[in-house]
Amino acid sequence: ASRTVPFVAKATGLPVAAIAARVMAGEPLSAFTLTGVRADRFAVKEAVLPFARFPGVDTLLGPEMRSTGEVMGADISFSRAFLKAQMGAGTDLPDSGTCFVSIRDVDKGPIMEEAVRLVSGLGFQLLATRGTAAWIRTLGMDAEEINKVYEGRPDIVDRLKDKGVHLIFNTTEGAQAIEDSREIRAIALYEKIPYYTTAAGSRAAARAMQDRTEGLEVFTLQA
Repeated sequence: ASRTVPFVAKATGLPVAAIAARVMAGEPLSAFTLTGVRADRFAVKEAVLPFARFPGVDTLLGPEMRSTGEVMGADISFSRAFLKAQMGAGTDLPDSGTCFVSIRDVDKGPIMEEAVRLVSGLGFQLLATRGTAAWIRTLGMDAEEINKVYEGRPDIVDRLKDKGVHLIFNTTEGAQAIEDSREIRAIALYEKIPYYTTAAGSRAAARAMQDRTEGLEVFTLQA
């Protein structure tokens, strides 16, 4: 609540905390003007995670509180608001290069398909593990195959170290798969390669890259 309530207040233009405090003190909701909530923008919150300050720490999230702050991206569309949130958190989405895709079978559906089609349409080269590359080909797109970490050299870690990857879509399941991708996450962190670990996050990033235009406008919170 200490973080979400201020975010909602800024996004909607309503002093949510002040209203809640007065309601708790006995005032009825009818005493407040709750109309006029901003409907001209999307607001996206992104956590700022200081993993780079702690060498050896895995970037996977758990129940612990790990973020040191957060940023808000606001704009007329979700994709542009998401783009601003990424920028504010220090993630620089590329406009060209190679996108590495390795996804679990359950994510090989419409959401991930849209993400892959969007980045391919933007001119990115697709690099994928064997199973994912086969799936991409069934969609009518081409993908270069790369070995997983345990499948022999050269593998995806070698390509990352050679700075041959600029964007990563990687969803995993199971303890072994998570452990196998640990080095990928570590290199992506220190090389500042945007890394998305869910189908929804991958699609949001792809849409943001597609919708990126010159001259992003600043939305004032006080307006």
